[in-house]
Amino acid sequence: MSRHEVVSPIPGVFYRRPDPDSDAFAAEGQTVGADDTVCLVEVMKSFHQVPAGAAGTVVEFLVENEDVVDAGQVVAIIDGGGDGG
Repeated sequence: MSRHEVVSPIPGVFYRRPDPDSDAFAAEGQTVGADDTVCLVEVMKSFHQVPAGAAGTVVEFLVENEDVVDAGQVVAIIDGGGDGG
């Protein structure tokens, strides 16, 4: 199995859920597909969905909800690293 790093495409604020009343997009230990949204990054009131990028199991999130992240910063690790077909 390979590891895949999920990175933020832009600088902004990291969110694990679509809104405060909803469940997180993904949890540690959860299986995700390559196209599944694992978080949002918000910049100037514009929310950008961040896909897993690889099918596998979410190992861990490296940032906390509402942390400020940089473009290219690793926000999560996925084990499996398949093509996500």
